[in-house]
Amino acid sequence: MALKAAEQPIDTGTAAGKAFLDMLGVFAELEANLRKERQMEGIAKAKAAGVYKGRRPVIDPVLVREMQASGLGATDIAKRLGIGRASVYRVIPK
Repeated sequence: MALKAAEQPIDTGTAAGKAFLDMLGVFAELEANLRKERQMEGIAKAKAAGVYKGRRPVIDPVLVREMQASGLGATDIAKRLGIGRASVYRVIPK
């Protein structure tokens, strides 16, 4: 299968066209990696300045443990707190 663009001289049926398309992919991947590096640098700088603290915890582990101690199962706890069962299992001691 080959791609042939009407407006651009790109025809992946030829070796030159395939190489051109591959190079576009390489540059797109490079740009994505550079953007990710800049983002990580910005996050590290914000954390160092005390600005970036991450997401606030949604689950109260003490409440989950109390509900489990009262005899509720993971499914019931998850339904009552509006969270996923996997989140409950992460909090409950094994």
